[in-house]
Amino acid sequence: VITTGGAWYQTIDGLRVGLRDLGLEEGKQFVLAIRDTKGDLKAAEESARNLEQERVALIYTTQTSVSIAAKRATVETPIVFCAGADPVDLGLVESFAHPGGRLTGVYEPGTDLAAKRLENLKEIVPKLHRVVTFYNPHNRVAVEAAKFAREAARQTGIQFVERHIATVEELQTGLGVLRTGEVDAFFELSDALVQINDQLIIDRTRDIKLPGMFNNQSSVIKGGLASYSASRYEVGRLSAKYVQRILEGVKPKDLPVEAVRKIDLVIN
Repeated sequence: VITTGGAWYQTIDGLRVGLRDLGLEEGKQFVLAIRDTKGDLKAAEESARNLEQERVALIYTTQTSVSIAAKRATVETPIVFCAGADPVDLGLVESFAHPGGRLTGVYEPGTDLAAKRLENLKEIVPKLHRVVTFYNPHNRVAVEAAKFAREAARQTGIQFVERHIATVEELQTGLGVLRTGEVDAFFELSDALVQINDQLIIDRTRDIKLPGMFNNQSSVIKGGLASYSASRYEVGRLSAKYVQRILEGVKPKDLPVEAVRKIDLVIN
């Protein structure tokens, strides 16, 4: 398992339960060797290369950016992914019905929901005029999410303030210079580094009374205002059948990608 950690441990929890429900016992029929990259995409590539050298039966990735990194870094190992952006557009598979390669898995609208999240935030904060977001411009998924959000902001007359960061330290600095009244809300994009450090954002935005829209339900539990997303746990549970079938010898190219359609708006 390669993950950026944070909320995606819920995905791994769902995977464990799904495999157990399918009759597979951890420690006997399978072992989960977890590699937590903490949002570092280079570390994700290195982990994937190392796991392939160890000849693991398959690699399981909990989010889109890690899935892209794992595919790029490996040649032979089957990959079961959880993707929050369209896997066809990203080149992970040829089509939903016929993946056509060594990758398959579960798609849950994440990046594609950026516009809807902004719409929800506008309903919660009617006087919304300026929103701030932080993301790594070298993260392909985050850049795509920013494009969706930027267009949605333009159509609704909202100023979309983009702050580029590449490290946790840069995120902390960016949050530190935010001042009350400078913007009307924080808006989270699909950037693993930002998402796993959501507590930094929640604490800072609470200090300056800034509402925030997040991608993960767990961020609301921690103190964020709202989120709009599929359940990470449910995505993991659904993906268990892919792991089971590949362990039994079925090729990923013969397993159509499944899409999760149930999206929850969660408000603190």
